[in-house]
Amino acid sequence: MLCTLAPCILVKHNEEKVVPSQEVIGKKPLMVLEKIRDSLQSLNEKMEVMIELQKHDRKDLTPPFTDAPLDVMTLLSMPDHLRKTAMTLCRLGRATADEIASQTQRARAVESAYLNQLVIMGYLKKERKGRKAYFYVERENHG
Repeated sequence: MLCTLAPCILVKHNEEKVVPSQEVIGKKPLMVLEKIRDSLQSLNEKMEVMIELQKHDRKDLTPPFTDAPLDVMTLLSMPDHLRKTAMTLCRLGRATADEIASQTQRARAVESAYLNQLVIMGYLKKERKGRKAYFYVERENHG
């Protein structure tokens, strides 16, 4: 007999039998596994919703981030990785992902992804000149 859901320990008494490890070790590993399973189910449900939205290209359900100001409170509310990219761009004024990457010591592809994420969120603007993409913060007085 094999245990498929939890690791098993073979215990010898008078006869060989398989005993689930949680009975031998305690119930905490089982509780942890149940929490992991519940979290994975929740993530799977969310991913299914996102896949369905992408299939139907529902742009009306995307959050309205357009023309958000990039002020101190906005920067503080951002995750650290995006804040570092945004602050570097603020210092440089206008830059490519390559230029940002050289300042942040991260890969160009990583910075490109972060910059494009900030563009989608409405914090930055993007302009192409030939093969290069330049990112910048649109100042309020440029209206």
